[in-house]
Amino acid sequence: MAQDMTLLWGSGSPPCWRVMIALEEKKLQGYNSRLLSFDKMEHKSQQVLDINPRGQVPSFKHGNVVVNESYAACFYLESRFKSQGTKLIPDGPEEQALMYQRMFEGLSLYDKLSAVIFYDYYVPEGERLESALKRNTETLVTELKLWEGYLEKLGSGSYLAGKDFTMTDVVVFPTVATAFRFGLSAGRYPKLGAYHALMKERPSIKASWPPHWLENLKGQDTLKDI
Repeated sequence: MAQDMTLLWGSGSPPCWRVMIALEEKKLQGYNSRLLSFDKMEHKSQQVLDINPRGQVPSFKHGNVVVNESYAACFYLESRFKSQGTKLIPDGPEEQALMYQRMFEGLSLYDKLSAVIFYDYYVPEGERLESALKRNTETLVTELKLWEGYLEKLGSGSYLAGKDFTMTDVVVFPTVATAFRFGLSAGRYPKLGAYHALMKERPSIKASWPPHWLENLKGQDTLKDI
């Protein structure tokens, strides 16, 4: 069944990584994996546009079914292969509600992180303001402290929505990992640091770890002082 799947992706892209983790957790190894270069603008190639007219990755196709939005693709895989691999959506109403709440809150974390680490990329040089970056950084710190509090309340060894690994971890962990890749301090954010360490040992995470991160272990220090 995985042979009928094609994923076009870019290394280090949290949206792409979400889908890759979901595929691993649902035991769907063996899909057609095509790594594209952002530097060469391959995500704007005709190969991508044929699947995703937005010219973005991930671009995901299963047979004749196309699902390009990362959250949608992850939900599709869980729904289509519900009885296979890891159960990503809990049955209990309280557990399910918390899972949905945290996974969609993850979009806020992703946006606030991107506003800091990709500030120079998104904002033209002549429009950049130190005050805007400072404000974005303060907003990110507030968000990170919120997630620290969530994990503290759940207790040691917890995932983002409880004691069990869920869809929340599939879609939010890539954002957390990106924060640490850009220098976030585990000493300053110990609960997030412990969660990051816990997740790095999971087989699906090891199997999908961004290749260019493996080639260059150092990362960047953009967040080292926040």
